[in-house]
Amino acid sequence: MLKSVILIGGPQKGTRFRPLSFEVPKPLFPVAGVPMLQHHVEECAKVPNMKEILLIGFYQPNEELTRFMCSAQQEFKISIRYLQEYAALGTGGGIYHFRDQILSGGPEAFFIMNADVCSEFPLPEMLNFQKEHGEPSSFVILGTTANRKQSMNYGCIVENQQTNEVLHYVEKPSTFVSDIINCGIYLFTPEIFQHIGAVFQKNQQDMLISMCGSGAIRLEQDIFTALAGQGKLYVYKTPAIWSQIKSAGSAIYASRLYLNQYHKTHPERLATNKEGGPRISGNVYIHPTANIDPTAVLGPNVSIGTGVTIGAGVRVRESIILHGATLQDHSCVLNCIVGWDSTIGKWARVEGTPSDPNPNDPYEWVTNCLIMSGNFGAF
Repeated sequence: MLKSVILIGGPQKGTRFRPLSFEVPKPLFPVAGVPMLQHHVEECAKVPNMKEILLIGFYQPNEELTRFMCSAQQEFKISIRYLQEYAALGTGGGIYHFRDQILSGGPEAFFIMNADVCSEFPLPEMLNFQKEHGEPSSFVILGTTANRKQSMNYGCIVENQQTNEVLHYVEKPSTFVSDIINCGIYLFTPEIFQHIGAVFQKNQQDMLISMCGSGAIRLEQDIFTALAGQGKLYVYKTPAIWSQIKSAGSAIYASRLYLNQYHKTHPERLATNKEGGPRISGNVYIHPTANIDPTAVLGPNVSIGTGVTIGAGVRVRESIILHGATLQDHSCVLNCIVGWDSTIGKWARVEGTPSDPNPNDPYEWVTNCLIMSGNFGAF
């Protein structure tokens, strides 16, 4: 028996994603036409013997989250529950607080994943890798490679190249450590709670002594750093797609990755050129409720949400158009997120800076145009 735990954070987190996260919880923001979280749930549900998916975060229960869980349970035929933290407990503290819920039913292993990552989610491959490496109680980090400059923005992993054991782990080092980075997706056995529990006890003692401090436990800094080199922690390196989703620019980049992935996983989600329909160039998702003039040109990397209206001669490229937006005749939208119920006026041109090659690098001068509300016309 297996379980999956998705860490969805809370409203105080994800400040770089604002103001998009003011309208909808960040994990429910649509990427490639479906909520960010749905990509995770869908891949978890495909894993044989997966019995339950737990969402852990400190969002107040809300209508959007409840609606998503009900819909996903029906579509993917799997139990999904939300466990609300009383405070931000950290990536390790949240799962330790709800360890009884995670361990109920006696799972032999469970996945932990951050909600704000875009990935192919090679979960079966991680399971096979765990069986082939180390002890049955070993833990696995999903890793990928990055260039020297990028790597310093992530958790860096030094591995034994023969065994793939993690020998050294440093979270966001100030100097180059390794080109293997942490993807925020893990495979644990119940034994992980012994290691988290030891950190919890130490934190409690430190708080009593100093009368201050935080009870938050971070998997990356507090657990992985200590486990490295002990023969317990291994890295499975994937050559497949991966990206963080921390900002508007990275959401467009992730949408591009998922749209391209749809050729293999969901070809029915990709729009095609049809008589009487708009001209499609490259990978484009169009919600069935959208109203699009046949003279419009869409793509590549475009996602059109529910109830969107697109007028005659409109050009859209490398953009996400959210629910209820209107793009009036002959407008041009490039490298943008057009927000809910916004209007782009006739002949207006709205253009952001392309997010290539690395929207996740905070040292790159990358901005995307973000239209959140109101009417925008030509000058």
